[in-house]
Amino acid sequence: MAGRAADSTILAGARVVLPTGTVENGRVTVESTRISGSAPEDARIVDLTGHWVVPGFVDMHNHGGGGASFTSGTVDEVLHGIRTHREHGTTTLVASTVTGEMDFLARRAGILSELVEQGDLAGIHFEGPFISPCRKGAHSEALLRDPDPAEVRKLMDAARGTARMFTLATELPGGIDSVRLLAEHGIIAAIGHTDATYEQTVEAIDAGATVATHLFNAMPPLAHREPGPIAALLEDDRITVELINDGTHLHPAILELAYHHKGAGRVALITDAMDAAGFGDGQYQLGPLAVSVTDGVARLVEGGSIAGSTLTLDTAFRRAVTIDRIPVEDVVRSISANPARLLGVDDRVGSLEPGKDADLVVLDEDFVLAGVMRKGEWIIEPKTA
Repeated sequence: MAGRAADSTILAGARVVLPTGTVENGRVTVESTRISGSAPEDARIVDLTGHWVVPGFVDMHNHGGGGASFTSGTVDEVLHGIRTHREHGTTTLVASTVTGEMDFLARRAGILSELVEQGDLAGIHFEGPFISPCRKGAHSEALLRDPDPAEVRKLMDAARGTARMFTLATELPGGIDSVRLLAEHGIIAAIGHTDATYEQTVEAIDAGATVATHLFNAMPPLAHREPGPIAALLEDDRITVELINDGTHLHPAILELAYHHKGAGRVALITDAMDAAGFGDGQYQLGPLAVSVTDGVARLVEGGSIAGSTLTLDTAFRRAVTIDRIPVEDVVRSISANPARLLGVDDRVGSLEPGKDADLVVLDEDFVLAGVMRKGEWIIEPKTA
């Protein structure tokens, strides 16, 4: 790791992706920890000709990385996982849990909330236990429960104001009331791991749900007589859809379908990463369940269900541009601006604008990560001539 840049630094010569579009031969001025609209004459100049500069990535759904679990690891292990993802361009990260006993999840929320309060995490996402046994994926069926608003509130209280999102099967008893509770407190109610009908999904959206947890995965497929949740989530402009672009969870044609129907302003690229992200193949635990990772694909040892991903957002970015042929500006919205808006942190991160944190990613001409800065500090300093 390279340490803090000079107090005033100009990143010059790159293609810079701004909210208004891409600027050729652009400049980004960094003063201390923030982006500035001007720079003194003695500012250090870093020549990034031949590179792209984009906002730091924002991951709103992530269970771990670098061999460390956000769902069960110690504070030091969680910090290691955070550092791993920062080294892949994710400068803002939400820690996601998996299904567990309520008391365990409450204790976990207490630990993770401290890391939110000190600025290492952007919040907590509770994925389970309030999900459907029919679409449980890599969650322990024995620990699942209906989304009782009283139990949802218990986890909200345990998180001490740091809960940012709950994934719910909103068709279950208590689901709609839980959506309303979350919406009243400014917390994202996300529809996922659900067996809902089209009509039940519409009801949840009308109640205040705003996100689809990893759309297409862990929900009924789209069918012409029973459209299910996918059609309702795709057609409603109030919903932003999470997509896992690792080449395993979604076929490229499905990714294109989602972008076509939602538009770039309503897509959030996520990792849904587990411990093996940035670490390697082997045997892992996801909550109480054993996971085997082979050739970068994580599956439950028992049953073979996909168990999260080993994705990092720099890979998701590169795939989106080079394989899926999505315009760079649209990918930037999906991987930075949109999740920042949903999390309520877009006043600080998610775009390259004066006054915001100096969180940015440098990519080479092939969209391979070449540098990462967070709050003006180089995590990976780009090599320049």
